[in-house]
Amino acid sequence: MKDHDNAAYPEPPRKTPVVDKQTSVPNPAVILTNLFYYSVDVPVSKFKGVLDSIRSNNKSVYYHQKFRRIPELTDCENGDYLCYYEAEMQWRRDYKVDQEIVKIVQERMKACYQREGSSYKQNCVKEIEQFEETSNNFQLRYGDLGAYASGRKCLMKQKERMMADQAQTS
Repeated sequence: MKDHDNAAYPEPPRKTPVVDKQTSVPNPAVILTNLFYYSVDVPVSKFKGVLDSIRSNNKSVYYHQKFRRIPELTDCENGDYLCYYEAEMQWRRDYKVDQEIVKIVQERMKACYQREGSSYKQNCVKEIEQFEETSNNFQLRYGDLGAYASGRKCLMKQKERMMADQAQTS
């Protein structure tokens, strides 16, 4: 007895059939692909390889970039817009650095909480004090500046705080 009907379910061919070409004209898609590959892709790849080999000899680490300190806004001459711009960029870099410092100190405090469990109050005193001091200093300098914070706004805030301190002492 047969398991299946050959007329209903014929066996698949044993070999892949040869494609029967209808025309002797080459395929334009293949021609364009090869033309693009040899005229654009190969030269660009070779050029990039040469540049990468040159750069590997002179590799500089981007995350250790050292910027020279720029004078603050108070040191800029009146109308020196380049100095204003440089001072603003310096303030933004300082702001980002201070944000990262607060994040790192906070991560250390959280790690201590996780490590110590329920006895964190006794064993994490140093980390808690360091986080409170860092976050208070950050808040004093950058707090309440709003979404459009700038070096000029920060300077005015510090100036107002100094004037308030002088008014309290006298």
